[in-house]
Amino acid sequence: MNAAPVIEMRGVVKHYRMGETDVPALLGIDLDIAKGAFIAVKGPSGSGKSTLLNLCGLIDVPDAGSYRLEGADVGGLDETARTLIRRRRIGFVFQSYNLVPVLTVRENVEYPLLLLGLSAAERAARVAEILAQVGLADYAGRRPDQLSGGQRQRVAIARALVKSPALVIADEPTANLDSVTASRVVDLMRDLGARHAATFLIATHDERMSAHCDEVRVMGDGRFED
Repeated sequence: MNAAPVIEMRGVVKHYRMGETDVPALLGIDLDIAKGAFIAVKGPSGSGKSTLLNLCGLIDVPDAGSYRLEGADVGGLDETARTLIRRRRIGFVFQSYNLVPVLTVRENVEYPLLLLGLSAAERAARVAEILAQVGLADYAGRRPDQLSGGQRQRVAIARALVKSPALVIADEPTANLDSVTASRVVDLMRDLGARHAATFLIATHDERMSAHCDEVRVMGDGRFED
């Protein structure tokens, strides 16, 4: 285990403006997540889960408080700096998969590596390895509309992990899946997270997630409940 948590937040506050109205989203969040942990955040709509994920994934920045990622202070970085860190160190898995429909499975998984400027040989090796790990080696030439929901989510997981990120942000990754497929997808994320030394932070309404996680944190009105 690294001495520094992958995620370390202290007193994080975030507000949004809706017209003339100030909307508090996070109200003093403290959060530590160790390397390799598999953590879920639960709570009703409006509790602050999505805002928390956006801050942890460097899509947005806090109004107050501190955020350290892998020991580095990232809370006040500009968009260019945040984009570079996201590209290298953070993977994302979404409820709606967010695959590019005109690209094959292989091309969807390869795309993050193109952004990193890796050679064609290294891209091919990494993509082949991760597709084998998610059980989709034989589907590399298919497009997303030729896959089941569970297969699409496995492609999304492969795409998130192919660059060996420190952190994977997963937003409702099982919401569109039946119970059996959801359980398999969660077990796959957990297994690959351990294999790739990736930390998972998952927002979910899915009660089935709890048994698979190291810890489940519950949010309400912008705070963690005790």
